[in-house]
Amino acid sequence: MTSHPVIKQLSTILAFKNILTDDKKTAHYRSGWRSGEGSALAVIFPQTLLEYWRVLEVCVASNCIIVMQAANTGLTEGSAPNGHDYDRDVIVINTLAMDELFVLGQGEQVISFPGASLHKLEKVLKPLNRAPHSVIGSSCLGASIVGGIANNSGGALVKRGPAYTELSLFAQVNAQGELVLVNHLGINLGEAPEEILTNLMSGKFERQIEIEQDQQKGKHASARDYESRLRDVDADSPSRYNADRSRLYEASGCAGKIAIFAVRLDTFEIPKTEQTFYIGTNDPDVLTKIRRDILTQFAHLPEVGEYLHRDAFDIAKEYGKDTFLSIKHLGTDFMPSMFAAKGRIDAVLNRLSIIPNNFSDKVMQFVAKLFPSHLNQGLMRFRDRYTHHLILKMSDGGIAEAQQYLAQMFSEQANSGEFVKLNHEEASQAFLLRFAAAGAAIRYQVMHEQKVGEILALDIALRRNDCQWVEVLPDEIAEDIERPLYYGHFFCHVFHQDYILKKGSDPQQVKAKMLALLDKRGAKYPAEHNVGHMYEADKALKDFYRDLDPTNTFNPGIGKMDKHQRNCACCS
Repeated sequence: MTSHPVIKQLSTILAFKNILTDDKKTAHYRSGWRSGEGSALAVIFPQTLLEYWRVLEVCVASNCIIVMQAANTGLTEGSAPNGHDYDRDVIVINTLAMDELFVLGQGEQVISFPGASLHKLEKVLKPLNRAPHSVIGSSCLGASIVGGIANNSGGALVKRGPAYTELSLFAQVNAQGELVLVNHLGINLGEAPEEILTNLMSGKFERQIEIEQDQQKGKHASARDYESRLRDVDADSPSRYNADRSRLYEASGCAGKIAIFAVRLDTFEIPKTEQTFYIGTNDPDVLTKIRRDILTQFAHLPEVGEYLHRDAFDIAKEYGKDTFLSIKHLGTDFMPSMFAAKGRIDAVLNRLSIIPNNFSDKVMQFVAKLFPSHLNQGLMRFRDRYTHHLILKMSDGGIAEAQQYLAQMFSEQANSGEFVKLNHEEASQAFLLRFAAAGAAIRYQVMHEQKVGEILALDIALRRNDCQWVEVLPDEIAEDIERPLYYGHFFCHVFHQDYILKKGSDPQQVKAKMLALLDKRGAKYPAEHNVGHMYEADKALKDFYRDLDPTNTFNPGIGKMDKHQRNCACCS
């Protein structure tokens, strides 16, 4: 493979260790987080923005397909090759080594390089009493900042909406097949590509920028209208979803159809005080009332409002125990590298016939069972009494609002449920349990693979005025499902719905029926994980992708679009 002309050219730019061509060594990077895999000529790891640019020049000049990848933690196969039917050589560019962050002003904004992680940003901002757009999500711990922007990721924070910016630095291939660098960071870095990138890498630019000036020009670094959108509870549309045309702008929602070098983002002031309430009920209408009242009557929105069905509680408790304990005792610093190492180990072990599939998961599940119960009796009491659970975190002035409202509500409706204030340790347990829910569904399927079928995982956005948020499945769908698991971001009306299918059920047929049912309900999907290679993009999203990438050079095939080369922007 080293004799291939493209590899020869790349070896003049990158060190040998940063070019992988052996299938065994590239398997981890050519595979999706949960599913999917494909072919690639090489996986490469540029170490600087200049190397990145020069690699792109080689790939474009050699008519290669380019698949952009950071942490590869997406759940819909969108940051890895898909299949073996591409019409050109595929190069996967992994950007994790380029993880610089620059703080702007007094911390009101940051510039992130393509490989910087959300976890790193949290640590950088904490001494400044600032926080990023998102906190660590429910699926993994290594997610990149740019990956979130590229996929309009949502997250658990109620006030901030999907990851979004209109200020970015990116490369794209135009309709004439030319690679161009576009500087829309709103910062003067020079003219020529290498000058721009050199100045950015070295930090040779003004950090005390006039943030308000860009806002006055209509260039925003976050979804600033989200709070007003969320409070419109009678709107007949979702608050956020991936194909929302108002959230598609250059890097934002690009899904790897351009090569992002940097993004500029708002940060947010950390609340002075926070209080978590745990709410339980057997009547979903109670939670509907809480959601609508808080969004329409409270002066202060919640920080977080996470829903957990009792069945998801049970699965997370038993099959997410190792994740829970690892984070609690080892901390989040250790987790990204552990998840990455696990992925590489699995890629090797799964090729050995003498080793059972998903061997590392089975070992971790066995070890977790050796530890004593990890949940306090208060949470278990709520589990025993109530079907529907809401973890509500308020801050500053919102704490008194919530305390007064919940006390009055449950005193007036004595048999409708109850709430409790959680101390720091109890709140940590509740959120860790919710965090573990997504991975726990996968673990359950792995441990029972001889008895159950595959997992169908959907993330959906319901209409803001939809009060019937508890799903009732028709018999023709329910007969194929072993266990449905529901959890999600309640105030945004974004739900994660994992269906563990019965043995022998056809996941594609079940999915088709399920999506048809969601269409009738006016729901949008996916809500925050993007289409990847698992969903068909709608017309607005397809048009956006074609505008960004008229020649179909970057990540062809996403949204179930054509994988073949296009010669101009008008071709479909």
